[in-house]
Amino acid sequence: MATIKEIAKACNVSIATVSNILNGKPGASEATRSLVLKTVEKMDYTPNYVAKNLKMRNTRSIGVIAEDMTIFSIPDIIDGITEYCQEIDYQILLTNMRLFKKYNDVYYNREDYFGLVKQEIRKLMAKQVEGIIYVTAHERIMHCIPDNLPIPAVMAYGYTQSGKVPSVVVDDEHGAYEAVQYLIERGHKQIGVITGKNDSIHMQARLVGYQKALRDNGLMYNPEFIYYGDWNREAGYNGTEKLLDRGVTAIFCMNDIMAGGVYDRADELGLRIPEDISVVGYDNRELSSYYKPPLTTITLPLHDIGYRAAEVMIDLLDKKIMPQKEELVYLMPCHRLVRKSVKEQIRQ
Repeated sequence: MATIKEIAKACNVSIATVSNILNGKPGASEATRSLVLKTVEKMDYTPNYVAKNLKMRNTRSIGVIAEDMTIFSIPDIIDGITEYCQEIDYQILLTNMRLFKKYNDVYYNREDYFGLVKQEIRKLMAKQVEGIIYVTAHERIMHCIPDNLPIPAVMAYGYTQSGKVPSVVVDDEHGAYEAVQYLIERGHKQIGVITGKNDSIHMQARLVGYQKALRDNGLMYNPEFIYYGDWNREAGYNGTEKLLDRGVTAIFCMNDIMAGGVYDRADELGLRIPEDISVVGYDNRELSSYYKPPLTTITLPLHDIGYRAAEVMIDLLDKKIMPQKEELVYLMPCHRLVRKSVKEQIRQ
């Protein structure tokens, strides 16, 4: 591979002239510019951007730490980060920690892996990244990014409780509100809920959204209409008959997997969806479009979370966002995806 010195010698010009032409600076004649560019192509010259950026103390690279790339939410978040970085000519250096593969979801409530996170941060900083984006598999409060980190950091899909490390998360309250509001608009008043795990931030925010939608429409909150699940299909299966016995006409499942359990049990009971019971899910998992009938659900703004996290990172680098005393959180809105699983009720 040719060097810039060899290009200059072949063209009988100075190294500075070649450098200026390659960097688009004025000064050289059109003939010289043409000669240099043709020689660069002929001699297969590739600029050493790493050395150049290190010299300028600007590598135009962001370190991205993913908890586990096999979790459904993470690839779309990474894609959002990548899209924005490509638009502004930044590269990402991606680390996959494989935490779910190693520990399943038990690590969600532990802190003993924080040391591993700090090791990965140090490795990325050794590669001169300008900032770190940490992508979680599941929204929760985490303190794995030190507040005294010498470069900016952003948490995607998790809460840091820090004014120095912004968090970009799903507006789950809004998403649940949209789901329940749609059921109410279709005439449903007796709306049951199958929740996720009690200690989940997702679950708690979605339950608040459910309650607010009822309140805003003048409907009473009935705790008997709540079945506490655990995000798994079996919870949807077990909760279905209990909620039906309590008189609900529609069930809001806090994820699409539990909605699949509702479909399973309804089929065993000889009930048709949506003719006999309406169902709404959450997350827009790929499988939800294959349910019969296809499931009405709420789309998670995963790509938007990644894109916004990258925007926030650049704003931190450009000093457009400054450290604050209070927690800095950016909420990304969800949207309804209407399919065929909700029946229009006859209004009383």
